Amino acid sequence: MNDLITFVVAFDREKEIGNIVKTFGNSEVIAMIILVGEMEFPGERFGDTAIIHGNLGSAKTLVELSGKITTPFTLFFTKTLPLYLGQNAIHRMIQASKSSGAGIVYSDYWELKDGVTKPHPVIEYQEGSLRDDFDFGSLMLFRSDALITASKSLDQQFEFAGLYDLRLKISQKYKLVHIPEFLYTEIELDSRKSGEKIFDYVDPRNRLRQVEMENACTTHLKAIEGWLPPEFREISFSDGNFKTEASVIIPVRNRVKTIGDAIKSVLTQKVDFEFNLIIIDNYSTDGTTELIRTFTVSDNRIIHIIPQRRDLGIGGCWNEAINHPACGKFAIQLDSDDLYIDNCVIRQIVASFYEQQCAMVVGSYQMVNFNLEEIPPGLIDHKEWTPENGRNNALRINGLGAPRAFYTPVLREIQVPNVSYGEDYALGLAISRNYQIGRIYNPLYLCRRWDENSDSSLDIVTMNSHNFYKDKIRTLELWARQFISGAVHR
Repeated sequence: MNDLITFVVAFDREKEIGNIVKTFGNSEVIAMIILVGEMEFPGERFGDTAIIHGNLGSAKTLVELSGKITTPFTLFFTKTLPLYLGQNAIHRMIQASKSSGAGIVYSDYWELKDGVTKPHPVIEYQEGSLRDDFDFGSLMLFRSDALITASKSLDQQFEFAGLYDLRLKISQKYKLVHIPEFLYTEIELDSRKSGEKIFDYVDPRNRLRQVEMENACTTHLKAIEGWLPPEFREISFSDGNFKTEASVIIPVRNRVKTIGDAIKSVLTQKVDFEFNLIIIDNYSTDGTTELIRTFTVSDNRIIHIIPQRRDLGIGGCWNEAINHPACGKFAIQLDSDDLYIDNCVIRQIVASFYEQQCAMVVGSYQMVNFNLEEIPPGLIDHKEWTPENGRNNALRINGLGAPRAFYTPVLREIQVPNVSYGEDYALGLAISRNYQIGRIYNPLYLCRRWDENSDSSLDIVTMNSHNFYKDKIRTLELWARQFISGAVHR
């Protein structure tokens, strides 16, 4: 193989990066090494080496390094930890790019964590893979001409979103190809469980980064005609004939430890209209069913449903509730292990529908442990949402927030996907395509994080399955919006 590459390496640790430079500097396939870091590089240089002061999130840094590239391919290593290449790894990535015309090639990899090596597969890139935390692994091969061309149109104000912007611009003209082979081994030092990582994007400390990511995504959506202007259908709230104003909906299976707290927090709500509580008990076996019945004998506002079907996920349980004749005009979500923060929540949510003229309301919540003690990151308020661009930014972020509430006629028209992960996100995207989504930024409920949360500690296969589903939902929604704009035809 005569194809030479430029090797771009991020660094901030002298010892580890020095070993990488030494290893790759002696490689016959490496024509040039570009070191990118925000500290002085004191290590030994090998061959043709350039050093750029900056980081790979900076658009200016990417523009500067693109001006130094003279090889047909450029390999990015985006982490600053030891890296071990598998047999013929670079050759395999170049081969895939040349045969497919891919602008970016990435692969599965091995992950060395706490002395144990485990496989880390990644997923296929879709048109809707717009989230900025898409897992490419740490090794990405670029076609240099694609990289250089895209870098010319980067927003050089970006200090964090440069690499994300670069990827989006390349995806407009080239394929992003995944090789389902384990081509290298990387070190993983982040020992947090999956349930502890999923809130990174709403951490207030990351606010400036999120603003840049939203701007990059918005520009991309406009370029591919998937952006929607802030024009929404009006809501009259006169559809249907509802006996009650609101229904709180709780799907539940085997939550005997927490369902009682959730029920009590609903029944103590103070309102000036009629509401009820619809519990869809999905064949619990741990005493949950019996506990619910102890509440129903003393309060006729509780509607306890055990569905006839046994193939229902959380979304399917929601369909049982919203299509029930007792469902109110507004359907309000509460998970079976959470509880409302005070007795004014339902009243505030219903008022927000009328005040904000929206088909869906999303609130905020406080993170707590099982004993209801506050834990980091504390308040999750999704303040990245704006009435003008929230429906577009929703295609980038991995969730819209909670608790969620819906105008029932709109929800009945759409129906809920019969899955147990991402059903709420799918609804939010579909509703935001046509309607405004209202927001409440003060906390409405306490969100328990404990070992029995469905997302508390997921293996990589399950996480990939969840992320692939959400990317597919985003892809379908993107196509729907492109059809509205006239960019695609049925």
